[in-house]
Amino acid sequence: MSVAQHFLAGTRVLDLSQYLPGPFAGQLLADLGAYVVKVEPPAGDPMRGFIFADQDGVSPFYKQVNAGKSVVRLDLKTADDRLVFERLVRQADVLLESFRPGVMERLGFGREHLAGCNPRLVHCALSGFGQTGPHRLKGGHDLTYMALTGGLSATGTEAEPAIIFPPLADHAGAQQAVIGILGALVRRGISGQGGYIDVSLFETALAWQSVGMTIAGRAPGQIRRGQGLLTGGAACYHIYRTADDRFMAFAAIEPKFWSAFCRAVDRSDWIFRQQEPLPQRALIADFQELFSSRTFAVWSELADQVDCCLEPVLEHLEAACHPQVRERRLMYDTGGADQIAGVLFPAWIDGQPPAERRPVREIPAEQVLSAWES
Repeated sequence: MSVAQHFLAGTRVLDLSQYLPGPFAGQLLADLGAYVVKVEPPAGDPMRGFIFADQDGVSPFYKQVNAGKSVVRLDLKTADDRLVFERLVRQADVLLESFRPGVMERLGFGREHLAGCNPRLVHCALSGFGQTGPHRLKGGHDLTYMALTGGLSATGTEAEPAIIFPPLADHAGAQQAVIGILGALVRRGISGQGGYIDVSLFETALAWQSVGMTIAGRAPGQIRRGQGLLTGGAACYHIYRTADDRFMAFAAIEPKFWSAFCRAVDRSDWIFRQQEPLPQRALIADFQELFSSRTFAVWSELADQVDCCLEPVLEHLEAACHPQVRERRLMYDTGGADQIAGVLFPAWIDGQPPAERRPVREIPAEQVLSAWES
């Protein structure tokens, strides 16, 4: 067991969530040492059939985001399984769910009932728009959440916005749920009081727009696509195409990095052009002409030799093999015909790398109850 897996050792989590945001939050809790039991309906989490299927018929995406958990299947629309679930709730520390507002109440497990079953329970409701407000019952996905935050309007080219990958609101919302859960557990350790946390994917993504909101309120042009310092209008913060149709990311915002690059490519005359008015279309065109004269490999070699915030735009399998990733031991795979690649908990604790996750496993609910009620 790694050091990180001691942090929440003994903490019992019921994860009723499906698809990506909630399961990712549950996985982070498992990475920290919690015993996470994923409660699925008889047909299973719909993520089991998402896009691809391994030889066993289960999607590798499902296996990846639920690694480290135990799965039980319960039909919460039946009286017998509701009784089993209530027994689990009485022994749990955390309940994580991602239903639309009102679903838990219809299943007979509203806030008041859950608090009555277990006053120490930390209940986190992770939804698209939160439990209140005019959009509370409206469906959505990452793209639509990001559209409403303003962030999508600043992402892409001057011609049009670009879809953000991976889904930002989904991952940010998951981390926000974990932050809230950890805070509630700390409070419970002091007061003994459980809590209810209402986390919204949209609101979490909105909170990430504070820089954009600040800029928009003071200098609107600086946040428009293709015109601002961080939105494609500056030569020092741009993506350039190479001679062989690959791309390099250049982020030499600080003058020292800008100067280092200009000197490395024998263009010291560009050093004093960094502060030209935005958008710097002429300077960007000059830089693009330079990048188009050399291959991806040549530029990648320069990136390793000169400290100027220049890096190759890697594809996923290239990133997985990058020396920094290998040195930090962040990737794992299961091997075999149904190989699952994933990124481990992204932190070293007390000098130790993250531990590999065990594969997701399905067990009877009675096995969990036997362990928890003993």
